[in-house]
Amino acid sequence: MLKPTPLEAAYAALLSHGLDGAGEALRILVDEASKIERSYHLQAAPHERSEDRTGYANGFKPKTILTRMGEITFAVPQVRDSSFYPSALDKGSRTEQAVNLALAEMYVQGVSTRKVIEVLQRLVGPEVSISLHPG
Repeated sequence: MLKPTPLEAAYAALLSHGLDGAGEALRILVDEASKIERSYHLQAAPHERSEDRTGYANGFKPKTILTRMGEITFAVPQVRDSSFYPSALDKGSRTEQAVNLALAEMYVQGVSTRKVIEVLQRLVGPEVSISLHPG
């Protein structure tokens, strides 16, 4: 049996637990986006040999953030000899900036605007809307 993708696992958390699964879905998406960002920072995927590599992955460190969905503990990717820190998480602060990264990940994965709005409304309330035209 194939392991589900992070996006499939996030959907599964929402489908099986409803709104109670929103925190887990957010954790999955932010953790995956942070790993992707670390790979870009290192200029190499995990276990990839590359002359362009700028450093080495060094595991993960837990960080608990208080969100509207309660406390969520993210796995923050570490890098040896580098000041890397995922952009979704403010270093030293507990913020909901993780929601922005989850939205970006949904966009990258090709999730429709309608689905993104539905997820956002579940996460932060029914008053959420997205304008496709800035300004």
